Amino acid sequence: MSTSGFHLDTIVDVLKTIAEPTRLRILKLLADGDLTVSELTGILGQSQPRVSRHLKLMLDSRLIKRQQEGSWALFRLSRDAASDVLVQELLSRIDSGDETIRRDAERLTEVKAKRRDRASSYFTKNAASWDEIRSHHVADKQVEDALVALVGDKPVRYMLDLGTGTGRLLEVFSDIYQYGIGIDSNRDMLNVARANLDAAGVRNAEVRLGDVYNLPIVRNGFDLVTIHQVLHYLDDPAAAIRQAARALRPGGRLVIVDFAPHDLDFLRDEHAHQRLGFFDADIEGWFTAAELTPGPSKALAAGKVDGGPLTVKIWVASDPRIEIAEEEQSTQSPLEYVA
Repeated sequence: MSTSGFHLDTIVDVLKTIAEPTRLRILKLLADGDLTVSELTGILGQSQPRVSRHLKLMLDSRLIKRQQEGSWALFRLSRDAASDVLVQELLSRIDSGDETIRRDAERLTEVKAKRRDRASSYFTKNAASWDEIRSHHVADKQVEDALVALVGDKPVRYMLDLGTGTGRLLEVFSDIYQYGIGIDSNRDMLNVARANLDAAGVRNAEVRLGDVYNLPIVRNGFDLVTIHQVLHYLDDPAAAIRQAARALRPGGRLVIVDFAPHDLDFLRDEHAHQRLGFFDADIEGWFTAAELTPGPSKALAAGKVDGGPLTVKIWVASDPRIEIAEEEQSTQSPLEYVA
């Protein structure tokens, strides 16, 4: 195992912290996704106080992170910590055929199955509503293809998806970002997103509970920020765009997907849409007010539907600031959770 680039004290501290079977098992489990204390106790077959003590030790050593979602606390690996490469290397050397590790993996599979069942139940209850809206605009695949064409395939380090919903955009762009974060204010939707990302094998992304008006993330940290079919639910879209702009690093891009102006009143009355689409001038004005440079846009029209056309629009803007040298940038990671 190569340890080049690590300070001797870092290596010793990591080894001292994880040199205990339960802590190694916890790290191995968290390498496969976020878990709550109750889920960990069920998998490990240990008491909650004991598991909590192990978690606290690893939190103090910054090997893991804790995220509060209402009454839930989710734990995950600190993937941006200085010791992460070392931890990942050690975990990769654990024999997956070991009886204890194999049993943990089986119980983790059961936990994920329960999550998928809960997510499926919520999705099923709301599917009719979403399908009705989808029937009035172009197919999702066509929108995604247009998004991919506009964004391109140049690798980026960090992506942020606001109002992530089912986590679909994190899945669509998972091949180009190093790490992605999705924010949503609905815990049920976060369960859906986690289940979908897990089923798609996306391991380089996480989703968090948060408010688009008060983002729980570090500013100036993201290369790509997306807002997909969210603005029409908001009473102050301009404020959300300002928040998104603050999340961008110099040279970063903001991509918005929403509807062009339409007269389908049932979307307001039955589906809580606060805005019946947006004019280009409005979006571009909000970009400019947020100190972004408006870029290309694309319209995807579905034709005449129920008395009015429902057109999906994609707008792109960029942060005009020039990227500064790496050593001059803030050392705070975009993955840090800001309460």
